[in-house]
Amino acid sequence: MDAFGVADRLHSVAIHLLRRVREQDTATGEGPARLSALSVLVFGGPMTLGQLAAAEQVKPPTMTRIVAGLERGGLAHRTVDSADARRVSICATTRGTLLLQEARQRRIQFLADHFKLLTDKELTQLNEAAGLLDRILSRER
Repeated sequence: MDAFGVADRLHSVAIHLLRRVREQDTATGEGPARLSALSVLVFGGPMTLGQLAAAEQVKPPTMTRIVAGLERGGLAHRTVDSADARRVSICATTRGTLLLQEARQRRIQFLADHFKLLTDKELTQLNEAAGLLDRILSRER
């Protein structure tokens, strides 16, 4: 099989995997856009609305609505820069961080439960494949 064929198959599997894992997120009561933005804040730290919009590949007005929802839910808050009152950062709250960590644990547990069906050899192969993907993708970071 050639690189294009492997890429095609992996692309399809990755989309299906992400859809299945995302089903676990319904337990949070938050939609995918809010959880994704919250994830960026939790793992990337505080950022401006523009930075968050760029990270999520949405327009600032869309991100404004997403952040407003996160604020209403007590998952994020805005902080004014002490040196420049025009600069506002969005930060995840403790509640937002905990919600995201719990959602991540549910996703991982979902995968782990399915991985229990694999042999030790298959688990090793899957771990090695994950390492290869990580190595390839880390070149772009």
